[in-house]
Amino acid sequence: MTNKESLRVWAKNERLKLDIIQISSDFVKKIKNLYEYKQAKNIMIYYPVRHEVNLLELLKDKSKNFYLPKIDGENMCCCSYKEGDKTCLSKFKTCEPLTDSCDKNLIDLVIVPALAVDKNGYRLGYGGGFYDRFLADFKGVKLVCVPQTLVVDSIYPEKHDIKMDIVIMQAGQV
Repeated sequence: MTNKESLRVWAKNERLKLDIIQISSDFVKKIKNLYEYKQAKNIMIYYPVRHEVNLLELLKDKSKNFYLPKIDGENMCCCSYKEGDKTCLSKFKTCEPLTDSCDKNLIDLVIVPALAVDKNGYRLGYGGGFYDRFLADFKGVKLVCVPQTLVVDSIYPEKHDIKMDIVIMQAGQV
């Protein structure tokens, strides 16, 4: 098992110990207070799965346009999404919008899911590389929210891993 694989197993187990509902609510409040959020008009978030931080409360902010990711072969695209829009279940068991994809250069802020993050701002994903490919030439702000208990010294970043611009941490209960 590689270091990243070991970290993924550890992080998934640690997340199960957290009060994810309270943590999610705290993150939504912190995000809304960020300068980068206030300035952004088009924001890509994710539909939470497997005990992930849930930021869907942000969708109530009608002053913003929101987008969700959709997997297209080996790549990920962004699609507009409003609270209550229909979704479909992807092959990865994630909810994806039924709307057409749009130009990712419209997006000002991407809130990226993570199993863990390291002290240098590199995130640990599920291993598919979809976000890393999507963010490789992304010009907007990259943000990740992670409970303090899931901040590690290193995720052993590789050259394709993308560093986040903003890491919001929250003290979690274990």
